[in-house]
Amino acid sequence: MIPYKHEPFTDFTKEENKKAYEEGLELVNSYLGQDYPLVIGGEKITTEDKIVSTNPSNKEEVIGRVSKANQELAEKAMNYAYETFQTWRKYKPEARADILFRAAAIIRRRKFEFSALLTKEAGKPWREADADTAEAIDFLEYYARQMLQLKDGHKVESRPGEYNQYGYIPLGVGIIISPWNFPFAIMAGTTVAAIVTGNTVLLKPASTTPVVAAKFVEVMEEAGLPKGVLNFVPGSGAEVGDYLVDHPKTRFISFTGSRDVGTRIYERASKVNEGQIWLKRVIAEMGGKDTIVVDSDADLELAAQSIVASAFGFSGQKCSACSRAVVLEEVYDQVLDRVVELTKELTVGDPTPNKHFMGPVIDQNAFDKIMSYVEIGREEGKVVAGGEGDSSKGFFIQPTIVADLSPTARIMQEEIFGPVVGFTKAKDFNEAIQIANNTEYGLTGAVITNNRDHIEQAREDFHVGNLYFNRGCTGAIVGYQPFGGFNMSGTDSKAGGPDYLTLHMQAKTTSEML
Repeated sequence: MIPYKHEPFTDFTKEENKKAYEEGLELVNSYLGQDYPLVIGGEKITTEDKIVSTNPSNKEEVIGRVSKANQELAEKAMNYAYETFQTWRKYKPEARADILFRAAAIIRRRKFEFSALLTKEAGKPWREADADTAEAIDFLEYYARQMLQLKDGHKVESRPGEYNQYGYIPLGVGIIISPWNFPFAIMAGTTVAAIVTGNTVLLKPASTTPVVAAKFVEVMEEAGLPKGVLNFVPGSGAEVGDYLVDHPKTRFISFTGSRDVGTRIYERASKVNEGQIWLKRVIAEMGGKDTIVVDSDADLELAAQSIVASAFGFSGQKCSACSRAVVLEEVYDQVLDRVVELTKELTVGDPTPNKHFMGPVIDQNAFDKIMSYVEIGREEGKVVAGGEGDSSKGFFIQPTIVADLSPTARIMQEEIFGPVVGFTKAKDFNEAIQIANNTEYGLTGAVITNNRDHIEQAREDFHVGNLYFNRGCTGAIVGYQPFGGFNMSGTDSKAGGPDYLTLHMQAKTTSEML
């Protein structure tokens, strides 16, 4: 088997790649506005009630209409998944892995189409969309290989006259609740991790980006996934999400999204419902309030570039985005001035022509929430760049810097999930780390420093699941930087890491007397 190596990012300075992306956009344009069914037990089901997906850059443009599940259809899907689990769990792990390898190959051949769809449906600039698609391919490739490593279990000791084995079996039916900000990578990664380990799933994608999920379901079918293993049930969280989380046949829930929804799922999943004979497992990734610390002897240009890229890439709509810069007071003004300069060079607009660094935020609710935080920023600190928004055609917000904040200000504590970064001073490195740790989250962080003692201090004391030195705090790569955080950032389920698949299985010991 070819060893795992992550999918390369596309070089858009090459004319042939630009042309291929434009062709991808043309292809996506040719099927805009189509209807997509639910898929339950392999059956395509169309409902009158639809989720209408629109382009966040142009809210009049309909990407597609996706049939909406209700509780009756969710129950039907659950029963199919439960029944199919009895046979799917006995499929050879090698056969399950082969389906993922084939799906990865299909997506790789259609890479520009899928990326173009992300530009249209999620408002992702080309480079961000390309990275999302590459990560989806990476998850398929990596988890397939991981399954081949885990299929024989782990060696345990045997004594004379006895033979002991330690292996893994799947859990059962899983509910996959995926987010809109990585609508391909995270949706595909969480789904196939559950499938390759022998579970059957009900996929409920984010309601703002359901079309890319529908296209992925088609790919898995084309790759040979048996009917009933992957059931596609988009619908409202209140109606379908709660019903499935509470269902006695649900064995686990894999969720990526906000802290508030994650804690609610965690609480509901802890309740044992009538007919339930297990404790449900929750795999949750719930967001962050991520900090870049800039030391006094740091490379200040690197620091400024890292803050700008991490804060404003994909309009700050990443749980790993830099939303706080903690800068030692000796270099605070220099770093802030340079970040403002770089930020004022960024352009915001429709990402389709690949002319802008930033595209839109996802929808009206996000726009309103982020703009309300900008107003809070004006009260708590000083808005030194950005601060404007325009939602007349799409949902565009200028990259915004709020300076001179207290470490306990709301801008420094609450997850904004938009292109807003707050700046605060620290008197020394110890205080900088204390400020970095003063939120309820613990997802990513970065330290820009040339001081080896401070690197080692941060390695021990900066309490985040993904810590980076002398680079930005976004851009974890599958198999290279396993991703997941502490505290209210979730269950530290390290996606793209060596132990992630085991969260979807249970260990079984067998012991035979000879």
